[in-house]
Amino acid sequence: MPIYEYVCDDCQTHFEKIVFNKTQEIACPSCAGKKNSIQLSVFASTNASNGANAKSFTPSSGGGGCCGGGCGCN
Repeated sequence: MPIYEYVCDDCQTHFEKIVFNKTQEIACPSCAGKKNSIQLSVFASTNASNGANAKSFTPSSGGGGCCGGGCGCN
C-alpha cells in the first residue's frame, strides 16, 4: 500500500494518503475537493560509489510528513 503526497487544486492544501487501489477517490481533508495533483516525494538516498560526497537529508524539528517540517514543500 503506497503512501502518496497530494496538493488540492482548489485550496492548495498538502496532504498524504494511503492508496489501496488506483480507482480509489481521493478527497482533500480540508475542503473535501476531489481535484488533486500527485506530488513528487522528497526522500533521502546515497550513491554507493560516491557516498562520501552525498548530502544527507535531515528533517527540521517539529515532525515529519508533508508540511510537517521535513518535506521541503515550504
